[in-house]
Amino acid sequence: MARCLVFMLLFLISSLISTVGLLVEPPAELLQLGDVGEGRLSVDRSDVLEASRDFGGLARAEPMAVFHPRGAGDVAGLVRAAYGSARGLRVSARGHGHSISGQAQAPGGVVVDMSHGPGAEARARALPVYSPALGGHYVDVWGGELWVDVLNWTLAHGWLAPRSWTDYLYLSVGGTLSNAGISGQAFHHGPQISNVYELDVVTGKGEVVTCSKTQHPDLFFGALGGLGQLGIITRARIALERAPQRVRWIRALYFNFTEFTADQERLISLRGGRRFDYVEGFVVAAEGLINNWRSSFFSPQNPVKLSSLKHHSGVLYCLEVTKNYDDSTAGSVDQEVDALLGELNFLPGTVFTTDLPYVDFLDRVHKAELKLRAKGMWEVPHPWLNLFVPASRIADFDHGVFRGVLGGRTAGAGGPILIYPMNKHKWDPRSSVVTPDEEMFYLVAFLRSALPGAGAADPARSLEALAAQNRRILDFCAREGIGAKQYLPNHKAQHEWAEHFGAQRWERFARLKAEFDPRAILATGQGIFRPADSPAPEADS
Repeated sequence: MARCLVFMLLFLISSLISTVGLLVEPPAELLQLGDVGEGRLSVDRSDVLEASRDFGGLARAEPMAVFHPRGAGDVAGLVRAAYGSARGLRVSARGHGHSISGQAQAPGGVVVDMSHGPGAEARARALPVYSPALGGHYVDVWGGELWVDVLNWTLAHGWLAPRSWTDYLYLSVGGTLSNAGISGQAFHHGPQISNVYELDVVTGKGEVVTCSKTQHPDLFFGALGGLGQLGIITRARIALERAPQRVRWIRALYFNFTEFTADQERLISLRGGRRFDYVEGFVVAAEGLINNWRSSFFSPQNPVKLSSLKHHSGVLYCLEVTKNYDDSTAGSVDQEVDALLGELNFLPGTVFTTDLPYVDFLDRVHKAELKLRAKGMWEVPHPWLNLFVPASRIADFDHGVFRGVLGGRTAGAGGPILIYPMNKHKWDPRSSVVTPDEEMFYLVAFLRSALPGAGAADPARSLEALAAQNRRILDFCAREGIGAKQYLPNHKAQHEWAEHFGAQRWERFARLKAEFDPRAILATGQGIFRPADSPAPEADS
């Protein structure tokens, strides 16, 4: 019976492939994929088209099929079959399609749709657990689960929450852990990859390996920030903490970049309880302040006069901080915030404050998403550029990029420009993430949206113009020896990837790739390693 089902599936795939016109080898490549547990292999045109694109909108590559697993065993069965196929069929995991440069695509291969599975239904989710050995709570989650769903689940079961976040919660757990996962809490708790205790990873050989700091540590640290190159994360054990009830959210403006960065660096260096819980910042032009993407913050409820800015046409810098509190600490939050703000050098009269529930603060970017969707501005190309810049060169970066390449006209930059520092000692050096060789470094994120058909009407917002500007920024960093490293990296050739990692880290990464994905069939959309054309391994190997 099972053999009949396999051949029925093969016939169906062959028919559909002929119908949709995909140019692939005869479907014998998919013969071994017929018996993969409870998962569903699809060649439906809508599934294939969805898997061929991502949020970046810069690259498109059609897979041969899309696989919908029901659990880790299904993923392992698929990868084993791909590993054993004649050419080594390419496989890429896709969370919810928020990669920006085709990282989750598998041209001519199979995309594993991780957005469903055991985390999709509440009855299948694991409850938070307290571990005396760890001294805290954790929760086990499916790799394709959204962080917003993890948050809602852990809040509902003990008012707990993960310690470290990204600014946007509609990202998959496996996706952010394969990069780093950063936000304004990273200076305190480290990135998300510093707040995970254990992983289940399906390697490029189709083996399900449970790993941690003490169990298979090479795979554990290699997979964290490993861009999906060493395996597909199917389960993650996430560290939790007691969630606060409310957030005091504060912004203050600066003319002077040196004072702005000095205050940011001072804030992330504070120890003990007397500090903010979140530190970020962004760059904005004075004339674009009220029309900025975050302008809802500067509302009639914050009636601070901006008369001192009306004659200023240059670059402004906005410090963004929060202080968490609940009923037991509400009486002291004003005093603590005032004391911290009293040590800063922002422009007098430019402090904007609001209070809101903790969940609303964490989910703040989703509200911006809904507005952009309503305007048809969400499903557009996003030529993002994210850089880690050494703190020692951040002033040079400001002079050469914000005031140089951008010409001080950040209002027309095509989207928000974030800038905030992090502490390297909060990042485990054994992970695969590449950061500058300094204790303190900045994320500078150019989160641009290209306007379709901008053309002559607004040429600066065209995809071509924004992509060219990204190249000028990178050229400036290379020419001036800034030492910046790309976050969510996008390189075009293997020698560029080797330079990105540096000789020692590249040697280690390549060694781990050879060990855990010897045929280089995983995450090929990034072009880091060339898939091997070697014969299929022997059955007993």
